[in-house]
Amino acid sequence: MLEAKLLRTQLDDVAAKLKIKGFTLEKDKYISLEAERKQIQTQTETLQNERNQKSKAIGQAKAKGEDVQAILDEVSGLGDKLKAKQDELEAVQLRMQLFTESIPNVPHADVPLGKDETDNIEVSQWGEIKKFDFDVKDHVELGENMGGLSFENAAKITGSRFAIMQGPLARLHRALAQFMIDTQTDKHGYTEINVPLMVNSESLFGTGQLPKFAEDQFKVESDKDLWLIPTAEVPVTNIARDAIIPDEQLPKKYACYSVCFRSEAGSYGKDTRGMFRQHQFEKIELVQMVKPENSYAALEELTGHAEVILQSLQLPYRKVILCGGDLGFSSAKTYDLEVWLPGQERYREISSCSNFESFQARRMQARYRDLATGKPEYLHTLNGSGLAVGRTLIAVMENYQNADGSINVPEVLLPYMGGHKVIKKP
Repeated sequence: MLEAKLLRTQLDDVAAKLKIKGFTLEKDKYISLEAERKQIQTQTETLQNERNQKSKAIGQAKAKGEDVQAILDEVSGLGDKLKAKQDELEAVQLRMQLFTESIPNVPHADVPLGKDETDNIEVSQWGEIKKFDFDVKDHVELGENMGGLSFENAAKITGSRFAIMQGPLARLHRALAQFMIDTQTDKHGYTEINVPLMVNSESLFGTGQLPKFAEDQFKVESDKDLWLIPTAEVPVTNIARDAIIPDEQLPKKYACYSVCFRSEAGSYGKDTRGMFRQHQFEKIELVQMVKPENSYAALEELTGHAEVILQSLQLPYRKVILCGGDLGFSSAKTYDLEVWLPGQERYREISSCSNFESFQARRMQARYRDLATGKPEYLHTLNGSGLAVGRTLIAVMENYQNADGSINVPEVLLPYMGGHKVIKKP
């Protein structure tokens, strides 16, 4: 959520910056709501002062032995008027709150102009794209041919856009997750954390998924207010909700392995082949909570930690900075890492690393106590995939495939594979 003072004092500037995200701020509506709020608040305060003065007059009149009934009647009437104005004020404040909650975060000055992912700017490339001397297969053909992947059985059991893995391929998937979490905790100083896979609406609101993106979530049919998590970002970041973290405990750095669930309501007919865009997938989420002056250095650090995984696996990738039109609702700046997939002959997104500045913290009331001033200040929150496990499996399968359809195991994963060096059809 944007700072109220920012909207009051820099409305035109905010509106211009939000246009970079393709968002049109209804300035006239905001000005009208703010004027109405001010007017009703002034009227409410006037009635409160008048009632207070009349209440004092009652005491003074009683001390003099005077009849106070007329003043009592006035106070009663003022009380009724005040209650009506307080109700009006509450109603306009709610309308203002709903209006401001729908406004996305302002993009950072580095964010380039653009309408969609085709306008994202490449920052760097890493690794050599392998040249195969045979016709490459995609992960679906590779997995099904060796009996390690079944989309048909998953559809029978659950529905479309789910997968069943088995045998050494399932172990490779598990090995990737274990390698990722070990790397982040052992080498990069993250604290491993395990969180619930269901959260309440307040948690989804805090990180920006609700109310705007409700259709992309899975709601639990229950008498309880619960949703399946779309990413571990939600429960992990909400640890700081309604809390004041001591300055000396910052930065907070968490690495979380979890299953994630997304309805992908807006992507039907897009990337539906195989495991690339599923309703259920696994991911290592990196979350940092830092002081504002450190957040952009933290974004570079966090993105680098995700890149280490790709480099360790020897997977060619590129880093791009998202343009305004492709930038998420809550993000001020985002880097995407895109891995090379031979089966698609293109780079595809495997990690997004974002700085939300204080946007999420304001929605969650997540703060730290500044040592210099002793006052609570809003945290800056960041997160990124380190990495999406299923998509990494796809990349390993396609980049490490052999002419006979077998798959070599990357060297860094061998300690996790129980002696399997090559995965092939039994």
